[in-house]
Amino acid sequence: MRRVACIIAMAGLLVSPLYSQGMQDSVYVIQEVAITKERIFVKEQAGMKQTQVDSVVLQNKAHLSLSDLLSENTSVFIKNHGRGALATASFRGTSPSHTQVSWNGININSPMAGMVDFSLIPVYIIDELNLKHGSASLADRSGGIGGSININNRADWNDKYSIAYLQGIGSYSTFDEFLQVGVGNKKIQIKTRLYHNYSKNDYTFYNRGIANIDPVSGAISNPIDTNHNASYMRYGLLQEIYYRPASNHLLSLKYWGQFADRTIPKPTSYEGPDNSNLNSQEDRDHRVVADWKYYGNFGKLLLRSGYAEKGLDYKQMNQVPGLGLIPAIWSESRQQSLYNTFSYSGGTDGDLSWKGSIDLNYHKVRSADSVSGAGYEGQRNELSTMFAVRKSFKDRVNLNLMLRQEWVDGLRLPFIPYFGMDLRLIEGVDLLLKGNLARNYHLPTLNDLYWQPGGNPDLLPEVGYTVEGGLAYQQAFSGHLLLTELSLYRSQIDNWIIWIPSYRGYWEPRNIRSVLSKGLEYNIQLQGYISEFNYRLSATYGYTSAVNQGDPLIWSDESYGKQLVYIPLHSGNMMAHLGWGNLFFTYQFNAYSERYTTSSNDVSRRDKLYPYFMNDISAGSTFRLKRLDLSLEFKVYNLLNEPYHTILYRPMPGRNYQLVFKIQI
Repeated sequence: MRRVACIIAMAGLLVSPLYSQGMQDSVYVIQEVAITKERIFVKEQAGMKQTQVDSVVLQNKAHLSLSDLLSENTSVFIKNHGRGALATASFRGTSPSHTQVSWNGININSPMAGMVDFSLIPVYIIDELNLKHGSASLADRSGGIGGSININNRADWNDKYSIAYLQGIGSYSTFDEFLQVGVGNKKIQIKTRLYHNYSKNDYTFYNRGIANIDPVSGAISNPIDTNHNASYMRYGLLQEIYYRPASNHLLSLKYWGQFADRTIPKPTSYEGPDNSNLNSQEDRDHRVVADWKYYGNFGKLLLRSGYAEKGLDYKQMNQVPGLGLIPAIWSESRQQSLYNTFSYSGGTDGDLSWKGSIDLNYHKVRSADSVSGAGYEGQRNELSTMFAVRKSFKDRVNLNLMLRQEWVDGLRLPFIPYFGMDLRLIEGVDLLLKGNLARNYHLPTLNDLYWQPGGNPDLLPEVGYTVEGGLAYQQAFSGHLLLTELSLYRSQIDNWIIWIPSYRGYWEPRNIRSVLSKGLEYNIQLQGYISEFNYRLSATYGYTSAVNQGDPLIWSDESYGKQLVYIPLHSGNMMAHLGWGNLFFTYQFNAYSERYTTSSNDVSRRDKLYPYFMNDISAGSTFRLKRLDLSLEFKVYNLLNEPYHTILYRPMPGRNYQLVFKIQI
């Protein structure tokens, strides 16, 4: 608690001396740093809490996965099952399926499980990353009760040709290779990105799930263990083609293909022989999206079609004496999705705008376990319509009304409204009072409905009611830019879906809980230059109370009024980047309070996850050799060698290192 309080105090100290500065020029250009005052008073974003990840952060963390970037630079909590293993998001205390994720406008959440594995998304393929918190996600689609994460790619029309290669070498036999080739002119741009990641991932750790007792002294000690059977490999291709036949037309075609193979280590509580079983998982993904954008005198037209296909194979092999490794689970899942979008946006003047859109999606899935014979096939048709009208009044008030209606398999869902407002408190100053009211729905996933055994076709959609308010402030002065925002929210989520053991001997999903999620999010960014130095400072803090309000039919429910499992009450991060000439230095800090692994929050149990504080540093240099731009960076992760878990019995690595070399033409 004291360390978390320090984060808030430091953020406050950064803010306080800056409010007295006067308004200066909004754009400053210095050594490799552009200080640009953004528009935060935009009627199309009225009442919304959004986070735009800085392009410098994307470049600096290009060799990482999206799970690492989100945990280090946003208020989203990542539940990581180990380095290179499954990583899911908890946005504002909600479940992983309550975070909607899109790639260039098409949703990439699994129609089976409803979630996204962020460890499989390399930052290298991302040009723009935008987060919409809470009900702001309704601007994209429904279902994002926690929020939405939007990944986008874009063309650089200033590039005629470019080549970039990045090589990373790190601890645990980790190798990362990235190659980008671009060519084009003012009419057409073609960009190709290739990547490959591999790690043996055999780090050591103190196994606190197993205790050794000295027979003489009775002293208890934890053995040093190795993260066996945890290697991972991933390679992929991103191909982009952009074409402008005229100044008001833009056509694009993007393809993203990826293959991932990883073995899954045993939990640290396991005390059997290392060769007793072997778990592995393969992921194969193909995604393609085509866009046509037309910019007319009265508005913008968008036509988009996309296709996504995923194959996921999971195998568990058990050692049987005399027979060797015999499959206990051999599960194969196939997912196919079609996406179609039509939207038109326009306005009568600068103070009034509107947008209408229609989305038509189709999903088909199949799952089968050849050992048990269990499996299912399912499909879903989705039709969504949205209309929004936004109005600005004399540069002091913005209003934003969005109305969404959806049908699933011909069944009409309840109406989804959103109303947001921005109020400029002082004329000519970017100090805004923001707020919104909204309702949202999240449908059961196809696994929830049809998984065999256990699926429940009678599940009701989860419904959320959200109220949110906050303050946003921006100020540019003497080569510096400050942007800070505070948001408070309260979401009541009814018909919460949870899988529980049944009397039949297997787990089943039920609508048994009501959850109250409330809290605050604070972020601050400060960047600029002082003499020959340029700097970027950013910090976030989140207070997340996600409490189970229980099922009134179960009077003895010990989880009533308790924090949801794995959700930290306090979380925060801070990044400081300093540049001087060709040299740069970065410090990253993350902090998480304790998390419970039981719904009763039983403090007497040993499986509570204690708070941890993570420190990373990196230093490097950029230099030019004829036509080549070169950079070399050395990174140290977990600088203080702190033992920690984000998931019970899944340890994370101690201090480790990485060397990154980049060459660009």
